[in-house]
Amino acid sequence: MNKYAIIDIEGKQLRVEPGRFYDIRRFNDNLNLWGINTKFSIYRVLLFRDESNIHVGSPWVVNAVIKGRIFHSCFREKLTISKISCKKKTLRICGYKENMIRLTIDSIGFHCRNVSSR
Repeated sequence: MNKYAIIDIEGKQLRVEPGRFYDIRRFNDNLNLWGINTKFSIYRVLLFRDESNIHVGSPWVVNAVIKGRIFHSCFREKLTISKISCKKKTLRICGYKENMIRLTIDSIGFHCRNVSSR
């Protein structure tokens, strides 16, 4: 629990730590086209903790970056929805499986972006 970060993915907050697996909803069409072991970076970091130092962003922490890899796409357990019509005495059951992406976080840290000034 030395390092962790809270990131923003499609309006939802997720607490991430290096070396752990996470299942998230498919959120970006470009990310869906990427294959297995594709590396990615997320710059939308809301909070970053490194041992005793805590960095809070407004809205995001400047130069903080989360680097990780996509393992594969997967499905969540099937959600069942049942609708009962009591006057007709019928029961209708339907459901779906939500598309998910399994990813792992490789590193959390600060990244110096090269910004050229004129």
